[in-house]
Amino acid sequence: MPAIRRTAAAAAAAVTLFATATACGPGDDNAAAPGRSAAADRQGGEAGADAGGPDQPNGTPTGPDDTKKWQKGGWKDWDQWARKASEFANPVIKDLWNPSRMAEARNTPDVTTQSTGDAGGSDPEPRPVQARQVARPYHQHMAPIGKIMFDSPQGPMVCSGTVVEDPAHPGKSNLVWTAGHCVHAGRSGGWMRNIVFVPSYNDQGLPMSEVGRAPAQEVSPYGVWWANWITTSGEWIDMGSTKSGNAGSAYDFAVLHVKPERGGGKSLQETVGAALPVWFGAPSADRVSGLQAFGYPAAPPYDGARMMNCPARPGRLTMSQGTPAMYRIGCTMTGGTSGGGWFTNYGGRTYLVSNSSIGSLNHTWLAGPHLGAEAKRVFTGISRKFA
Repeated sequence: MPAIRRTAAAAAAAVTLFATATACGPGDDNAAAPGRSAAADRQGGEAGADAGGPDQPNGTPTGPDDTKKWQKGGWKDWDQWARKASEFANPVIKDLWNPSRMAEARNTPDVTTQSTGDAGGSDPEPRPVQARQVARPYHQHMAPIGKIMFDSPQGPMVCSGTVVEDPAHPGKSNLVWTAGHCVHAGRSGGWMRNIVFVPSYNDQGLPMSEVGRAPAQEVSPYGVWWANWITTSGEWIDMGSTKSGNAGSAYDFAVLHVKPERGGGKSLQETVGAALPVWFGAPSADRVSGLQAFGYPAAPPYDGARMMNCPARPGRLTMSQGTPAMYRIGCTMTGGTSGGGWFTNYGGRTYLVSNSSIGSLNHTWLAGPHLGAEAKRVFTGISRKFA
């Protein structure tokens, strides 16, 4: 199992996973296509608000009594589902996500599809690859990976995410990469609530039956990090569906800017000790010899307690005519893996090139978006905001 270990150098996340055959590298001019995304320029292409700001929606919890109501679903009493950028709010509620509540959050935004891409440009369905457990403790092997938790209309839910480098803050990133459907319901809804990131969740891989009673240091070794700004693509907001894969799946990515629940001066990257660079415009599936997908699958037969991964060679999946071909790999990971990073190696460095977005109904494969110009615009927007 390749390792991304915590080191004294905060940006030290370069390890060799496997060879990648490609004609151009991440720094080449051809690495990302030029152009603008009209959808990303529209309202909703970027969203966020400083946590705890003055203009919170009615009913936002402000004290212990409100928090108790919130935990029982009181957040649904907000006047409306926050959809637009100006309506996003994610106030910090200390101790809301304690080990017990984290263990109870097993619902997953399990976006599955029967479609194998009838728009042309898809490769045959891959054979399933059995997911395998990541070596423990996680902070010594895959420190940038963690679990994302949030409240939805269906109750507490879980996804996966990855700490990524921020060019505006070298070695001091507070950015987390995940899937768009882990933060926004797409065309049918709005922003999720109480969105947090827990790096190296359940560090020792305890059985879920023990997680709820375990000390917080074991469940969240680097603490709980609250999103105080989020960006996702306008395409996801306009077209995305949390029911099944569609054209919006090709743009199903998001970036969180986070801050520690307990405060402190260190960034997320400094705290965790590692972050991964994002490779925008990476080679298409037919030019990549291998990928590894990581995450915390929580839908049966998994329970969300352990970090898993699938190494596989990708193929192409085109969901709709005119949308970029997605990467697709054979993998048995289930819901909860959504948003987890897909990594490849180039020149001795490990890069994030995609994230889990959709999967088959029988959990034999996963697909993730190709991170092109639209993804770069989303990422650049949030990086510059906090520059």
